[in-house]
Amino acid sequence: MRVRAGFTLVEVLVALVVVALGIAGAAALQTLAVRAARDAAHLSDGTRLARSLAERMRANPRALALPDNPYLHLDYEAGSGAPTAPPPCYADANCDADALARQDVFEVADAVAANFPAGRIRVCRDAGEPDAAGVLPWTCAAEDGAPIVVKLGWRAQGDRETGAPKLMLPLAGAAP
Repeated sequence: MRVRAGFTLVEVLVALVVVALGIAGAAALQTLAVRAARDAAHLSDGTRLARSLAERMRANPRALALPDNPYLHLDYEAGSGAPTAPPPCYADANCDADALARQDVFEVADAVAANFPAGRIRVCRDAGEPDAAGVLPWTCAAEDGAPIVVKLGWRAQGDRETGAPKLMLPLAGAAP
């Protein structure tokens, strides 16, 4: 009787299937990791943009005190086309608080259009909370005394539309 050394064809095929499943699993995990990194980058960029707008608003208290606060008119969707640029307002002595606020609104809307897929940003007075599922609404209560909030959303990979805001930043110290 002869003793055979080595592997049978069935053993080799089983080993190849196991290796193939491992490679497919690693590829799927890599895809999920890339998607999570992209979502985290959008959330980080969105937080920076909302904080930047909040600081601009705090730096322009005269515009916040106007009866027709220009910041509260910011409701921009990137799908509606490029934002309309106001007259330039940089280090110009003739630039009043309203014009500066309109420049701020334009620059933020332009950043949303450039950096967030199907992005939307809204500034309003809202004391509302997320619903039971944790979803933030785009609608605003607009009650006197309610805090000014910045709401920002975008279409994440796999979404068909922008959906609910992904970020809501209340502005402390941005009175009236």
